[in-house]
Amino acid sequence: MKQSVKLIAGNWKMNGVKASLDEVRALQAALKADPSHARVVLCPPATLIAPMASALAAPGPDSDSIELGGQDCHASPRGAFTGSISAEMLADAGAQLVIVGHSERRAVFGETDADVAAKVEAVLAAGLEPIICIGETLAERQAGQAIAVVQDQIAGSLPLSLAGRAFAVAYEPVWAIGTGLTPTLEQIAEVHAAIRIAMVKTLGETASKTPILYGGSVNPANANDILAVPEVGGALVGGASLKAADLLSIIRSV
Repeated sequence: MKQSVKLIAGNWKMNGVKASLDEVRALQAALKADPSHARVVLCPPATLIAPMASALAAPGPDSDSIELGGQDCHASPRGAFTGSISAEMLADAGAQLVIVGHSERRAVFGETDADVAAKVEAVLAAGLEPIICIGETLAERQAGQAIAVVQDQIAGSLPLSLAGRAFAVAYEPVWAIGTGLTPTLEQIAEVHAAIRIAMVKTLGETASKTPILYGGSVNPANANDILAVPEVGGALVGGASLKAADLLSIIRSV
């Protein structure tokens, strides 16, 4: 199923200071001058969400053309969790979406499918939209387990409360993130088709229109081909989202 509006989400990861807002202003100016057919989201570090919201709040009919998201949240709305940020806090800062279950959270911080599902519940409770990440490691890909892994992650990471709600799933093969490597277009198509089947099995037909993003070394050179693959409903962009020109090129590929 071809998505009518593709979602391009830029994940800045642990990069960016206030001076980086110049890139955001440049991106906004370009999109105002020539509006995109895509839905554009930026997910900066939590310290930049409120300043970025202010920078994007310039007067004009297209001032909301870029949405903001957090990169992670705690499963609890509040409490004695030093250093953590709740979904409610992200919403208060100006975010509309939250990435949960990113491969770096799963691999580096040991987050399980159950942890991700609990965070999804927290995001929904705060009135925000989750972007739920899944994906196989290189060892799992080489062992022929990629499809089984992502389908299991869908079943374990997507709570039933998502049915009928706005959300996105991002397929990010762990071995392709930040490496410059990407699966073949055929591999991407195969996995995205399997994800769609698993989503509908888990949540019913309401999930048949949920965008499935591809993430993993997306850049201006490969975006056009990747975004044309069946069932690819957008992209989760890492390093290429830090520069307005690079992200704009990807957005223009839609």
